[in-house]
Amino acid sequence: MQRIARFAVKIAAPSKEAPGTVPDRPLDQPIGELVLERNADIGWVLPAGIPRATPATPLVNRQPTSTRADDLCHYADRPIAFLLRYLRRRPIAHTVILVAVLGAVACSVSTQYGVKFLVDTLSAGPAAVGSGQATHPWIAFVLLVSLVSADNLLWRVASWRASSTFVGVTGDLRSDLFRHLTGHSPDYFADRLPGVLTSRITATSNAVFQIENMFVWNVLPPLVATIGAIAFLTMVSGEMAGVLVVVAAAVMLVMFRIAAAGRPLHHAFADKAAAVDGQMVDVIGNMALVRAFGGIAREHSRFDSTVTEEMTARRRSLLYLEKLRLIHALVVVVMTLALLAWAISLWQAGRATTGDVVLVCTLGLSVLSATRDLAVALVDVTQHMARLSEALATLLSPHELEDHPQASALVPNGARIRFENISFGYRDGKQVFDHFDLEIEPGQRVGLVGPSGGGKSTLIALLQRFYHVKSGRILIDGHDIARATEESLRHAIAVVPQDTALLNRTLLENIRYGRPDATDAEVWEAAKAARCEPFIKNLPHGMNTVVGDRGVKLSGGQRQRIAIARAFLKDAPLLILDEATSALDSEAEDAIREALSQLFTGRTVIAVAHRLSTIRDFDRVVMLRDGKLAEDGPPQVVLKSAGMYHTLVSHEATRLCEEMGAGMAHP
Repeated sequence: MQRIARFAVKIAAPSKEAPGTVPDRPLDQPIGELVLERNADIGWVLPAGIPRATPATPLVNRQPTSTRADDLCHYADRPIAFLLRYLRRRPIAHTVILVAVLGAVACSVSTQYGVKFLVDTLSAGPAAVGSGQATHPWIAFVLLVSLVSADNLLWRVASWRASSTFVGVTGDLRSDLFRHLTGHSPDYFADRLPGVLTSRITATSNAVFQIENMFVWNVLPPLVATIGAIAFLTMVSGEMAGVLVVVAAAVMLVMFRIAAAGRPLHHAFADKAAAVDGQMVDVIGNMALVRAFGGIAREHSRFDSTVTEEMTARRRSLLYLEKLRLIHALVVVVMTLALLAWAISLWQAGRATTGDVVLVCTLGLSVLSATRDLAVALVDVTQHMARLSEALATLLSPHELEDHPQASALVPNGARIRFENISFGYRDGKQVFDHFDLEIEPGQRVGLVGPSGGGKSTLIALLQRFYHVKSGRILIDGHDIARATEESLRHAIAVVPQDTALLNRTLLENIRYGRPDATDAEVWEAAKAARCEPFIKNLPHGMNTVVGDRGVKLSGGQRQRIAIARAFLKDAPLLILDEATSALDSEAEDAIREALSQLFTGRTVIAVAHRLSTIRDFDRVVMLRDGKLAEDGPPQVVLKSAGMYHTLVSHEATRLCEEMGAGMAHP
C-alpha cells in the first residue's frame, strides 16, 4: 500500500455522569488517538496492525412484527386467550362499541316501557289528563320517540366503529399467523399440504371475525335485553319476574349443555372442509402431472368422495343446530301462553293496568325471543370456536428451529467450514450421520458425490440449519451456527437449488430477492453474468414479466439461470449448488460454466453433483456413502484410486458414449 498521508484525530469519550450533573473532566479532554493513513487507490484507511471494527450485520427491510413468533405457541390450545390477545390491542375502539351496544339495547328495552306509559296515559282519558291525575300523552309520546331515536343512533355508532375495528383485528391476526407459519422449518411444510395451511389461516381469520360479530350483535344484545326486561317485569309482578328468571336460566343451561355436546360434529365438519381445500390446491398445483398420467377422471372421483364426506359432516352439524332450535321453539310457545294468561288474570283482579298487560306481553316475548337468539348465537359461537381451536392447533405448533438465547451475528471471514463430530437422524428413526467430521478450507471448491441416500442433501440442509444436529457442531469461521442468528446465517449463504423455486412476481423481483436493496442496474448486471439477458430481452415485458406460479412461464434452464443470477446478486461468501446445471441444454451449460467460474472466485463453494462432469475442475471431491466419508481429495487423485468415484465416473462416461452412439445412428 502506498502511503500518501498520515494524521491523528484526538477522540473524547462521552461523559458517563447522569444528566444534570457536572462531569469530572472537561468534555474536550482526549482519551485516545485515531490514526488514519491515505491510500492512493481507496482513500483513508486504518494502518496495518490496527484492529478493525466488526462489520455490522447487513440491514434488510423487515416489516415491524406485532408479536414474537414463539409467543403464539402458547395459544395453540387456548382459543379464548388467543382471541383476547387481539381484542386488547384496540381497547378504546372496543370500549366505544360495547358502550354503544349496551346503550342501544337499554333504549330498546326501555321502549317497551315507553309503550306501556303511553297506553296508560291514553287509557286514563282526557278528563284525567285535564285534572292532572294522569300524565299528558304528548310527554309519553316524546319519551317514546326519544328512546327510539337514541336506539337507532347508538346502533349506527356501534356499526360504524365496528366496521373498521373488526377488520383491523383480522388483519393483525393474519399477519401474525403468516409470520409464525413462515418461521417453521422445511420439514414442517413437507408433512402438510400448502392448501390446508392457507385454509387454516383463512379459517382462523373468519372465525375470529364471526365470533366478534356474533358476540357484539347476537350474544350481548339478547343477554342485556333479558336482564333489562326482567327488571321492568318486577314493576308489574315480582313473582312473574322470578319465575321468568328461573325459566330463562334453565333454558340457557340446557342450551349450553346441548351445544357443548355438538362440538365433535362441528370439529368433524371443520376437518373435512380443510381436507377439501387441501385436495383442490394439491391437484391444481400439479395439473401437468395429473394430465400427463391421465389422472383427471381419478381425481374427479377422489374429490367427489372427499366432498361427499364434507357434505355429510356439514349436514350433521346443521341438523344438530336445527334440533336445538326446535327444542327452544317449543319452550317459547309454552312460556308465551303462560305469561299472557298470567297477565290477563292480574288485570282481571285489578292488580295490573292495561299498560302492564301490554308490557308483560312485549317483555315476555322479548325475553323468550332473546333467550332463543342467545342460544342460537352461542351455538354458532361454539361452532366458530371449534374451527378456531382446530386451526390454532395446526398453525401454532412450536417452531422446530429457534435462535439460541445467546445467539450472536455470524460475521464470515473466508467461510471456513467444519463439521465437528456431528450426529444426526430424522424423526422417522433413520440415522444419517454418526460422529461425522469434515473440514473445508476458505475459498475451496468442493463437490459432494455419492449414491442416493448417502447424506449429501442432508449435509447441505444441516449447514443451512434447516435441522439441528443431535450432537457435535457445525462451524463457519469458528462460529457455531447453532449460536448464530438465523438472519446473519442466511446472509452468509447463497443457494442455487436443483428445483428452482420462483415467486409469482416479475423477473426483476425474483432476482432482487437475493439482495432486496439492490438497484435495477445491479440486478441487470447479475442477470448478464448468469447469461439471462438473451431470453429476458425476448420476453414481452422484459424484466417486468410475471413468471407465473413457481416460474411456470419459463423453461427449466431459464429458471435455473435466474437462480444463478440471484446468487450473483447476493454476493455471499459461501455458495451452495445442488446440481446447478442439471436443467440446462449443452449450449446453455457451456455458457453458464464460465459464469459459474466467475461466481466461484473468492468464495467457498459446496456443490452436490449428480453429473460428475460438472465438478471435474473443482479443488476437491468428497464421496459420501451411508453417512460416512468414503473418499476425499482432488478429483484426479481420487479418480486414480480406483474406488467408488472411479466407478461412478466410468459409468457416466459409458452412458454418454452410448447416448452419442445412439444419436449418430439416428440422425
